[in-house]
Amino acid sequence: MRPAARMTNLPPYPFARLGKRISELKKTGMDIIRLDIGSPDMPPTPEIIRALESSVEKAETHGYPGFTGTPEFRQAVATYYERRFGVRLDPGREVLSLIGSKEGIVNMAMAFVDPGDLVLVPNPGYPAYAMGTCMVGGEVYELPLLPERGFLPDLAGIPASVAERAKLLWLNYPNNPTTATAPMSFLKEAVDFAQRHNILLCYDNPYYELVYDGHQEHSVLEVPGAMDVALEFNSLSKTYNMAGWRIGMAVGRGDAIAALAQVKSNIDSGVFQPIQDAAIAALTGDQEWLKERNAIYRKRRDMLLETLPRFGMEGYRSSASLYVWAKIPPDQPSSEEFASQLLEQAGVSIAPGSFFGSQGEGYVRISLGTPTDRLAEALERMEKAVLLKQR
Repeated sequence: MRPAARMTNLPPYPFARLGKRISELKKTGMDIIRLDIGSPDMPPTPEIIRALESSVEKAETHGYPGFTGTPEFRQAVATYYERRFGVRLDPGREVLSLIGSKEGIVNMAMAFVDPGDLVLVPNPGYPAYAMGTCMVGGEVYELPLLPERGFLPDLAGIPASVAERAKLLWLNYPNNPTTATAPMSFLKEAVDFAQRHNILLCYDNPYYELVYDGHQEHSVLEVPGAMDVALEFNSLSKTYNMAGWRIGMAVGRGDAIAALAQVKSNIDSGVFQPIQDAAIAALTGDQEWLKERNAIYRKRRDMLLETLPRFGMEGYRSSASLYVWAKIPPDQPSSEEFASQLLEQAGVSIAPGSFFGSQGEGYVRISLGTPTDRLAEALERMEKAVLLKQR
């Protein structure tokens, strides 16, 4: 039986391929330390867990939860955005629940991209932006994120013929994988660009609360006029240590929310209500615990930045995100070969920069979502493996 023709343009998800290899190695008895995935190793707060437990015990919470999110969840999101960002949202028209933001990101292509339509995608970038476009027959125009520009795309350099064809523009700061942050001046530039060219700005913002060194992040919807041209995708995965719970939200322009909701209503049946109730507890509860959690991530970031130069790697210093973006040693042929060597020889898995696009070549992404003692062990293994090869 032959799969659909669209599958020929859809490569295997790189992390699924890596996960398969890790599973094979584990079957041989190898101890693998995973620094490749952005999954928090710490749990949600007891209050969040208790909210789930309490909701699960109610007989009425086990039916279909509705396609767009419960009114209580959507109101909690709206209240949160006003408190955190000063952004006012209509919970009935401008908020939509997602089964994690990845699902919403891919479904945006179903809602807005016809075959041959052009989508502006950062390179390097989260693979789902391009994958969704390819699945529906759209064309990807890559925006290089270069270190000399602070990993910000050159919007002014996009040819007019490209800008006039584009339907969507994907941006993501704090950035995955580069960890770069964007100043408010750039967000204003992006909104202005979208307004001038009638483009829907899709802003992926799951790392905004993973910040250090006194840094503070923004929502693109804080920019005047953004509600007319933008959707923001957010998630509780990283902020509240709820990656496996699969809940997020899209917020912003009302008719764009309605189009995405129409697609989703034909694909899924919503988020399990007890998970929505736990998300409400997360969004409305005490936020002070995030500072202590972020201090742990900062310690791990500093550990990486201090240790990597000992074996020829240079980490990009950022005050946000769940990763360190680092140059591979100069004697290594490629990021994927380097990562493969570390996996096979040291039992340490890191993400090759090429997983995120051609501009990621020469880099690797290292996750901070691993217990500190295991991160220290991983660095020892990496140093030993790299220096042994250099002898």
